[in-house]
Amino acid sequence: MVMALDVGSKRIGVAVADPSGSFALPVGTVTRSNRRADLAAIAGYLESYGVDELVVGDPISLRGERGIAAQTIDAFVEDLRQIFSGAIHRIDERLTTAQATKTLVSADVSRRKRREVVDRIAAALILETFLARRRNETA
Repeated sequence: MVMALDVGSKRIGVAVADPSGSFALPVGTVTRSNRRADLAAIAGYLESYGVDELVVGDPISLRGERGIAAQTIDAFVEDLRQIFSGAIHRIDERLTTAQATKTLVSADVSRRKRREVVDRIAAALILETFLARRRNETA
């Protein structure tokens, strides 16, 4: 099973692939509090879904550079390695949150509800990108 994380400063969106690896399902949001609690919540998802591969959004700047946000995610991925021994993949997440927000606005989802689901939708978009690349590599 493949799971994706959209790691933000306030929330972490979580999505999983269907058993065939064809599409992504947004499944939850972790509200950030501290590193230990964040990792414990993620560990719960890892165990619950039997995850063997993890995809983490990589916040590359629009200019294609690795800035402070990317360095923060580098440290977070190292922390993830303490709770997860499977493969961890990094996927460029540029504009996924903006794309998720735009989709929710066009669907006339209220601002309050958007805040609750945008991160898990962004995680699903990250996972969809990963799954599409994997399909293209094997084709």
